Amino acid sequence: MDAHWINTITRYQTALRAGDYPQGTIYLRGYHLRRFARTVARPLADVRRDDVIAFLDSSPTWAASYRRSYRVTLRAFFRWARAEHLVRGNPMKGIKTAAAPIGKPRPAPEDAVRSGQQYHDRRVPTMVRLAAHAGLRCCEICRVHRDDVAQTASGYTLRVHGKGRKIRVIPITRALALEILAESGYLFPGQVDGHLSPAYVSKLVSRALPEGWTAHTLRHRFASRAFIGTGKDIRAVQELLGHASVATTQIYTAVEDDVMRAGVDFAA
Repeated sequence: MDAHWINTITRYQTALRAGDYPQGTIYLRGYHLRRFARTVARPLADVRRDDVIAFLDSSPTWAASYRRSYRVTLRAFFRWARAEHLVRGNPMKGIKTAAAPIGKPRPAPEDAVRSGQQYHDRRVPTMVRLAAHAGLRCCEICRVHRDDVAQTASGYTLRVHGKGRKIRVIPITRALALEILAESGYLFPGQVDGHLSPAYVSKLVSRALPEGWTAHTLRHRFASRAFIGTGKDIRAVQELLGHASVATTQIYTAVEDDVMRAGVDFAA
């Protein structure tokens, strides 16, 4: 990646920061653009629509949501680059996208949760519990701080620093609260604003789980279990997960087989 690409990406991230974009978004877009620049291997001004299409088609293993994330980054970046007169046209113009498929819940099984809690890196079992027992995203797990825990009359709560700088307060178990309170600051210290990056948390958790399961499937596990535990109160689960829409929460909550079977038996 040449110096011009490096300087341009830095300028773009500075513009995002000035626009009060969340740090997670700034980091992710920088990562996307650096990977794009290395793969395309041509000056920014020479990038064509065919280069973008070839890049987006370069890995058949990418999930639709992952490819969509890159498209969002590239579309925003080239719109900015054109406004800054860094490119003559917009290479994203004319690239059609299909409607996003409706996701399906994929909760991690209990043996995957147990496996993650037995991992040798002492940080990872706590990460697993924060995802599987509290429903946190990786970008929220990495920011957990001792000061976020509070004790109320009904038990312990955790202030969660969510996506888009949204804050929510959720109840947590006493055991999980005491794990967090045992630290003196951030639960997972690192070089990004004093804590680990979301990407590194995701990588650590994936290493600890059986193949095919991720931190996000632990969040699906939490959602599905919480749905049953709240008496199938989808609004309560929405609040616990920090979703803006109930429709998103419904994607996370798996319906138990025995519930569906009971419905079929009753209908018959």
